[in-house]
Amino acid sequence: MLMVKCWSLTRHVGSVSTSVSMRNFTYSLAGGFRPPLQALLTRHYTPAPEARPLPDERFSAKNQPESKDTSTQTDRISLSTSLPPPSPSPNPPPRRTPPPMSDRISDPDRGSGVTIPYKLDWIFPRLRNPTMFWYVTSQIVITVVGLFSKFVLTFWNKTHVCNRDRLIHLVSKRPKGVPLVTVSNHYSCFDDPGLWGTLPIGLVCNTFSIRWSMAAHDICFTNRWHSMFFMFGKCIPVVRGNGVYQDAINLCIEKAAQGHWIHVFPEGKVNMEKEELRLKWGVGRIIYESPKIPIILPLWHEGMDDVLPNVEPYVFNRKKQVTLNVGQPLDLNQFVLDLKKRNVPEPEARKLITDKIQEAFRELRAETEKLHRERF
Repeated sequence: MLMVKCWSLTRHVGSVSTSVSMRNFTYSLAGGFRPPLQALLTRHYTPAPEARPLPDERFSAKNQPESKDTSTQTDRISLSTSLPPPSPSPNPPPRRTPPPMSDRISDPDRGSGVTIPYKLDWIFPRLRNPTMFWYVTSQIVITVVGLFSKFVLTFWNKTHVCNRDRLIHLVSKRPKGVPLVTVSNHYSCFDDPGLWGTLPIGLVCNTFSIRWSMAAHDICFTNRWHSMFFMFGKCIPVVRGNGVYQDAINLCIEKAAQGHWIHVFPEGKVNMEKEELRLKWGVGRIIYESPKIPIILPLWHEGMDDVLPNVEPYVFNRKKQVTLNVGQPLDLNQFVLDLKKRNVPEPEARKLITDKIQEAFRELRAETEKLHRERF
């Protein structure tokens, strides 16, 4: 009976049913797949107790306003409330319900499904187990990009970095094996790698010390040549809209277990309107599930969108003012340990951790905007 019913529904819906099925398949991969770690990390890294996204009562459908809430950027929609009211006609058309999705993005510019223009399966094994060829090629790419970033930030434009020594110290002299997670606002496509042009050449041109960073799959990984370039540049493809349990977040946790530096744009996109967005919970999961609690360093910058505007023809400008403010490291060790001791569910824990970063962002943003205005 169930198969007959499904076949009847397929005849009515047609291609739309195919799209919904593909979205269910994509979601099941993103939410249910948790790849095994390397053998040397098996003893240290413990996955979350479940890979199934749970609804957050704070963002339940009952409490959601009718208009778009730009401070949350997340729609927690239950199937019972998302269905349209029954049609008064005697033969109403079949209703289409979206599959549940973790951290669903309420962005009117995005479609209802996640499109992957180029297969990414071959990238993650190479990032997990780099070969000697990978390191050599990566060193070449990192050097070229690092020198270009330093030229644009230091010679073409006027960049002022507050607390620069703090960033350099944590990148190069933090305790061995302790991961570093830097978080910053995202105002321009040149934020990464451009911001790291403020570091000394010995760091910005060194593939062993420079950050791992997540990059949008539909922008940076659209064909093999682009994918290879960004892969050797230590970029991890993230599928925006696939939630916090996707392979990109898993790989960041693995790199944190090895003590690497990971940079995250928790806004989840280039914030061209510069509004206060609810930060994505992926950064909270990275911190919570890391075997060693990372050092969390917030950064805020102003003026990068003047160096590379977000409008065509996307040409670099000269003689612009850029301000980078390195905040105080966030000491969340006791906070995270207390969450684990009380067995707080992982979805709630990552939300609470992300809220701490959101608070630090607000203070750092006000301070940086003031410093940036004083330069004019």
